[in-house]
Amino acid sequence: MTTPVRPGGRQVVGVTLGHPDTATAEHWLASLDPAPLHACTHLMQSPRPHVAWSLEFAGAPPASLGDPSPAAAAAHHVSGRAVRYPGVDELVGDLTVATVLATSAIDAIEILGGGTPAGDTILRTNDFVRPVWREGRLVLTVAPAAGGKLVPFENRHPTPCCADHA
Repeated sequence: MTTPVRPGGRQVVGVTLGHPDTATAEHWLASLDPAPLHACTHLMQSPRPHVAWSLEFAGAPPASLGDPSPAAAAAHHVSGRAVRYPGVDELVGDLTVATVLATSAIDAIEILGGGTPAGDTILRTNDFVRPVWREGRLVLTVAPAAGGKLVPFENRHPTPCCADHA
């Protein structure tokens, strides 16, 4: 469940509580004390579809977090969706792309379908920024929005698939 201690006494653990979706998983994450320095969700298929976590703590992790998930621990900083990372608390309101890159651990911002935005382009964060790990880099995918602005592709309240087909 725990990886070897990293420099600075940091430890990574992979855990699962069988959360059915990322919203439920994030609600659980908010209850952790102490909060992890880094937290990533990982979509698992076995033994059934669920969300697992890789969590990195400054010291020893809390004694009881949930069932071990070695696959999630191994995927930390490799794949997955970052929820807690350096600078995330500063990503509120409207910010320039350059500010997002300078004040957070996000390595790159990509426009959905291809392209890289200019540094002075405004990103309307909606106070919900969830980049993903891709090829060892933390990448935020964004979409065009009104007024020439950008918004994170993932939003806090997505429309459920097939919502209008009921």
